[in-house]
Amino acid sequence: MRHLMILANVLVLAAPLAAFAMDDDPPEVALDGMQQIEQSRHGAIYADPGIDWSSYEQIRLDPATVAFRKNWLRDQNRYQPNRIQTRDVERIKETMARTFDTVFREELSGEGGYTLTEENGDNVLRITPHIEDLDLYAPDPRSAPGIQRSYAESMGRMTLRLDLYDSVTGDLIATASENREAPRRGYLQWANSVTNTKEARLMFQSWARELRERLDEARTTGIAGE
Repeated sequence: MRHLMILANVLVLAAPLAAFAMDDDPPEVALDGMQQIEQSRHGAIYADPGIDWSSYEQIRLDPATVAFRKNWLRDQNRYQPNRIQTRDVERIKETMARTFDTVFREELSGEGGYTLTEENGDNVLRITPHIEDLDLYAPDPRSAPGIQRSYAESMGRMTLRLDLYDSVTGDLIATASENREAPRRGYLQWANSVTNTKEARLMFQSWARELRERLDEARTTGIAGE
């Protein structure tokens, strides 16, 4: 089960401590008192078990930050120096952040029916997204002279981390992370900015839908922790 789907269990548990009592070992407590719900090689979930999620009726979605995996630029230019330049990196980051924002706003305000706001408030859940370890296998080097073509089986991989805050107090009440790789086709295909953005959009749509469904369940149930 994908880790953002596991967030449902965090949000709608009627008796969080009773659930943890079924484990042989006590839950790990970290991140300023939040409890670790899940951890694997794909990501982790932490949450405050005492939050009434039904009180959040609006969402403040911050702009997504984007960071490439360590040494990505160096590795891209290993055999062809300056093939990918700084302005290419900034363009890709801006495109990813813009695509993410568009997809999540469409999902949350459309299917989810949430009101999106730019202000804090008692009923406002603030979500701060971070796209981390972005690894495009075949970026589009627009800055390089001449005709440049790159081929890959997959767009690449990335990690999405969502930090959820109470917008008034600024308390971090949940954080979820998951890393994914775009589907591998089994054959090489020409990759460019259009195809890479399309694949990234599909990944964002899946993440956005999962988040929206779990928040809907929590709001409908209206369950408070201790």
